[in-house]
Amino acid sequence: MPLSRRLLFRWELPEDFVVTPWDVKGQVDYDRLVTQFGTQRLTPDLLEQIRKIAGELHPMLRRGVFYSHRDLDWILREYGKGNRFALYTGRGPSSGIHIGHMLPWFFAKWLQEKFRAALYFQITDDEKFLFKDFDKLEEATKVGYDNILDIIAMGFDPKLTRIFLDTEYIRHLYPIAVEVAKRITFSTTQAVFGFENSNNIGEIFYTSIQAAPAFLPTAEAGHEVPILIPCGIDQDPHFRIARDVAPKLGYPKPALIHNKLLPSLLGPTGKMSASIPESSIFTTDTEAQAQKKIMNAFTGGRATVEEQRRLGANPYICSIFAQYNYIFEPDDRHLAEVERTCKNGERLCGDCKTELWGKVRTWLKAHHAAREKAKDRIDQFMLHD
Repeated sequence: MPLSRRLLFRWELPEDFVVTPWDVKGQVDYDRLVTQFGTQRLTPDLLEQIRKIAGELHPMLRRGVFYSHRDLDWILREYGKGNRFALYTGRGPSSGIHIGHMLPWFFAKWLQEKFRAALYFQITDDEKFLFKDFDKLEEATKVGYDNILDIIAMGFDPKLTRIFLDTEYIRHLYPIAVEVAKRITFSTTQAVFGFENSNNIGEIFYTSIQAAPAFLPTAEAGHEVPILIPCGIDQDPHFRIARDVAPKLGYPKPALIHNKLLPSLLGPTGKMSASIPESSIFTTDTEAQAQKKIMNAFTGGRATVEEQRRLGANPYICSIFAQYNYIFEPDDRHLAEVERTCKNGERLCGDCKTELWGKVRTWLKAHHAAREKAKDRIDQFMLHD
């Protein structure tokens, strides 16, 4: 069986879970989301096309972490014709950054390097104020600037990266957002997002702002610019609306590629969450904090060492194995060895935790240093009105 198939999580899924742009609960059935959202799975043919152009596949493509798309085949055809695409992703600054937030960023950086693509990075301080994360708008903006340090620390090319906060780039965004808003009915937002009479009108309008950067490259260039949005599958509802509106405004439909959500360190149900600090590794965690979280993380181990040696463990429900699979082990052969020795009892959970901590510690130390240097580089990346 191919590695990418063997490394998919295969535990049994419950019937009920919640996936919205603002809330994820329960154990997510990603197959069901493809059907419910009307997306398409990444096929071996599409992956091979990417490999031929890029020279390799990103580990998250090989392992099915990025698993779903809208019109990625069109993006690749346009690229083959010489029509370069732009990238668009974003961050809602409600808190500090944890590694679950960064999955689309890791992938966007790889795409930027392989395809020399310009990246538009939206910081939605307005969204986080409107959706009641903050009492004052300036609090969301302040957190946004703190999050920007993590974005810059990722190593994006400053010549190809444009970061902006909605409230500070609104003169460029608002004309597009108004055109979008005029073509979205309240009943559509109710159907897509479940809005009710109690939702404030800013929340109802907000999806128009999130759609605007998808059309910004075309508006700036004066001709159609294909755009690809790497994002968590939970953000797809915003862009379904943007895609419906695009032809009415004369813009190309934005294409998307969706990642699964990084599982919580506390167990196989749910994702890493900023509201539950123990579930996540934050970029600002001290080494002691991050190590404690990893050493206390949920695993697929047995009750005793003897039982695990005899029966083996279950990597497919293990939060430690998920960190290897999603981010921290680029070598497929070593990952397969971790999986094999876990299942046959050669490897104990403490072995995996210790090894993973070594990888996380190295990454965290480098990121802390890059984040500090980013404080002097903000102006290289930022767009302002």
